[in-house]
Amino acid sequence: MRIAVLGGDGFVGWPTSLHLSNLGHEVHIVDNLSRRWIDTELGVQSLTPMDSIQERCRIWKQETGNTIHFHLLNLAKEYERLKQWLAEYQPDALIHFAEQRAAPYSMKTDRHKVYTVDNNVNATHNVLAALVETGIDAHLVHLGTMGVYGYSSVGAPIPEGYLDVEIDTPTGKKGMEILYPTRPGSVYHMTKSLDQILFQFYAQNDGLRITDLHQGIVWGTHTDQTRRHEQLINRFDYDGDYGTVLNRFLIQAAIGYPLTVHGTGGQTRAFIHIQDCVRCIELALSDAPKAGERVRIFNQMTETHRVRDLARMVAGLAGAEVKFLPNPRKEADENELIVKNDQFLSLGLNPITLQEGLLSEVVEVARKYAHRIDRSRVPAVSAWTKDIAKRVDHDPEGKKLKAV
Repeated sequence: MRIAVLGGDGFVGWPTSLHLSNLGHEVHIVDNLSRRWIDTELGVQSLTPMDSIQERCRIWKQETGNTIHFHLLNLAKEYERLKQWLAEYQPDALIHFAEQRAAPYSMKTDRHKVYTVDNNVNATHNVLAALVETGIDAHLVHLGTMGVYGYSSVGAPIPEGYLDVEIDTPTGKKGMEILYPTRPGSVYHMTKSLDQILFQFYAQNDGLRITDLHQGIVWGTHTDQTRRHEQLINRFDYDGDYGTVLNRFLIQAAIGYPLTVHGTGGQTRAFIHIQDCVRCIELALSDAPKAGERVRIFNQMTETHRVRDLARMVAGLAGAEVKFLPNPRKEADENELIVKNDQFLSLGLNPITLQEGLLSEVVEVARKYAHRIDRSRVPAVSAWTKDIAKRVDHDPEGKKLKAV
């Protein structure tokens, strides 16, 4: 297939591009490189050194003989160019990663909230409108998040997208299927919730073929393809805005920094290894919906864990200390999370679960590049409300931090 990977320079987009190219697909990365600009804005860089996207693609061709094409394009701002690009290249599928992905970043200031909505919602809608306008019958696979559902405890498994309900009518009860209700916990998660409504409309109104992947928190560094050459290594975020919780714990353990657990640590989260992420994209592409079918929704996760349990696991592995700090997020102190993921399992996914070997691998990567870590960027200080910000004002080493 000819596949466009929108946002293919990013944390999940890059290893996905390599994985699909390795399978023999013609891969085109479409990206405006905004994530690299955000590094500059925040004054923090990937733990792992990243070459330019052009150099990464050159190394991949050198190693494999396969070409990954790169196109510089802002999906949220350049709608006419997007239409022209689609008309010229006629992709069979589009993998949509082209959204600002960090909840803390989306809550830093009003400017960051506006940027996140403007970038994420416009990018998604522009892609949908352009597919309709050009008449291209491409399968759109979107990377969503389990976070659209929030983290309250309802005592029942979260289904894969849809919920069967009964409503009272004048003639009696009537069954119907609805989208599982969302309860986003940040502006970022809200944009993913809005994406769902856009997908429902364009699927029913214009027959677009759409798969929405509600992904858990990603951990790990390498995939089979990124191991092939040091310059193919994936980006690895450790800072308080973009670093995911388990990866951050492993980084902290590697550099002798106390593991920062916010609140009680009773928050239960869904997780998936980066290798399983790219495998799930492959499986979703192989099981595309037909025109006129409802949006296909998968829960893209493999296991759930409480944050404090993860901290204890990593602390035991690396001999690290655990520190409990005020929670910068506005969320429940404790929650249960039960998630169905039957569809990917039925398609053949053999999940990678938290294994000591893989955890140790991340620690070793962190130690290798420890000289690149700015310890002042490790704490999470982007607060959901001003009241919370007043309490989130110091790191576990006792140094004063600026509340955002």
